[in-house]
Amino acid sequence: MSVRLRRYRSGGWEVDITTRLPNGSRRRERCKAPVSSKTAAFRWGEDRERHLLQHGVPQPRKEVPTLQEFAPRFLDGYARANRQKASGVAAKEMIVRVHLTPALGARRLDGILNEDVQRLKHRLLKKAPKTVNNILTVLNVLLKKAVEWDVIERLPCTIRLLPVAKRSTRFYDFDEFERLVEAAKESDCRAYLLVLMSGEAGLRLGEMVALEWTDIDFVKRQVCVQRSAWKGQIASPKGGRLRYVPLTARLAGALRDHRHLRGPLVLYQDDGTPLTEGQVQGLVRRAARRASLFNNGPHMLRHTFCSHLAMLGAPARAIQELAGHQDLTTTQRYMHLSPAALGTAVQLLDRRREPSPSARSFGSLAQGILPGWPAMSEPGGIQRELTPGESNGDILETGSTETAKPNG
Repeated sequence: MSVRLRRYRSGGWEVDITTRLPNGSRRRERCKAPVSSKTAAFRWGEDRERHLLQHGVPQPRKEVPTLQEFAPRFLDGYARANRQKASGVAAKEMIVRVHLTPALGARRLDGILNEDVQRLKHRLLKKAPKTVNNILTVLNVLLKKAVEWDVIERLPCTIRLLPVAKRSTRFYDFDEFERLVEAAKESDCRAYLLVLMSGEAGLRLGEMVALEWTDIDFVKRQVCVQRSAWKGQIASPKGGRLRYVPLTARLAGALRDHRHLRGPLVLYQDDGTPLTEGQVQGLVRRAARRASLFNNGPHMLRHTFCSHLAMLGAPARAIQELAGHQDLTTTQRYMHLSPAALGTAVQLLDRRREPSPSARSFGSLAQGILPGWPAMSEPGGIQRELTPGESNGDILETGSTETAKPNG
């Protein structure tokens, strides 16, 4: 450790400090002393040397990128690197481009404060709460990845989602669904097949487009849902796992009648090209207009599938497996339609007033052991101990409604 001085020609002193840091490394620092005299410059050098020994070398401040600069790294390093579905990556790209970049793109990641999040919510006042929550979720994940990748030290803000009111899902009742099936059968064979696949098997739009003949087992009368299409890209179904759905007799017959040699897919256009998601929506909506029914797309038929199962008393777990719901809470939206969901619970109040099985069995046992013993469940029965010199027969002969306990 040493402090040496050199005079500048233009005046002043250069301080040359050589120190050995606590980690064992050597550091040499040369700078101009902020004082003019030689003694003061030497003292300043010693003070600087002590500061380096106590606190170490100050680390240069890390340059924090703005949200707009970090967004491509987030999309590539998180969404695409984790092989998320193409629709999920596209949704995140849209949210970053349309909502986050215009509002927060110029802000450094460590400078996005709680008030900035509130301003973002204010910009989205006309959006549905669920849409706003999707945008806030992407922002939250982006900031968490920045912390995980050591881009920033900690989360700069707290993101709270909006409350979302649970709405009842729209579906067709049994008569309306039959009207839609007849209208689709009269309009187009593919529309008829689409209505049945979604309304009687619960297939999603992309799952119907990607369905192949090898996925259908006519012997076991079931379909294996193992792929989904989105804008021409094939991926796994929502939730990332396949499922098996039994076929109704009507749907199995429609699939047999529709068999063709155009290709591996079940659905094709007239020119032999695969059916697109937009064309599927058009076929179903035209059939709904023909039946004079409201329709907001094939997904309403999926709601119909789950609702009809609940109304017919299917267990929630079975509906979850058939529909491919990842979370049981999604299935619970339909269970208020089940006649067994609430009716069975109310019947428990009636059962409470009935004698318990244990009481009935004990009364029957007592009658078998002691002839003439009154049943435990008889109204007005009062239990008391026998008095000295009194027997069970004495009490029974008096015609008392009191019930004696056996001795011993």
